Amino acid sequence: MFSEHSDGHNTPHFHAYHGELVVVFSIPPVGFIGFLPVRQQRLVEAWAELHQEKLLADWHLLENGRKPTPITPLQ
Repeated sequence: MFSEHSDGHNTPHFHAYHGELVVVFSIPPVGFIGFLPVRQQRLVEAWAELHQEKLLADWHLLENGRKPTPITPLQ
């Protein structure tokens, strides 16, 4: 998760990368915009559901100019 320096960012979200594909997932609720193969999409959605509180906490840290706390990636 990283922050773009601007006047603000829309809804809390993160980007998932799979090869050349980039998909935006909203939090909360966990949802996506874009395309990932179904298996990868379901894995990212499940991971995001499990880590939703941590993702939102990191989002708020970034909004306040602080570094996010690492979250265990998909294994």
